[in-house]
Amino acid sequence: MEARAVLKYARITPRKARRVVNLIRNKSAGDAIIFLKFMPYRGARFVEKLLKSAMANAEQKKAVNPESMIVKAYVDHGSTMKRVEPRAMGRANIIKKRSCHITLVLSEE
Repeated sequence: MEARAVLKYARITPRKARRVVNLIRNKSAGDAIIFLKFMPYRGARFVEKLLKSAMANAEQKKAVNPESMIVKAYVDHGSTMKRVEPRAMGRANIIKKRSCHITLVLSEE
C-alpha cells in the first residue's frame, strides 16, 4: 500500500529541494523525520512538513506502521516568476524566482 503527499509551487528552487530529498530517499519515515529535524537547509522544513502529511495519509488508509514505511520522493520544476531589477544606464536585469513541485510517496517494503 502507498500513501503520498504533494506540495505544489513551493517557493524554493528545485536544486535546493533535491539536495534535501536525495538525503532521505530510501530511508524509513521515522529515520527521515529525525534527519530532517536537524538538517541546516531551508528545504528541510518543506520536506519535513510534507513527510508528516504523507504519514498522516498512510494512517488514514490503515496502512502498517507509517514510521516503518520507505520514503520515495522526487522534485519537479515548477513555474518561474520573472521580476525586473533596474540597473545602471537604463538597463534592466531579470530576476527568476523559481518554484518546484515536491512529491513524496511512502510505500511498504
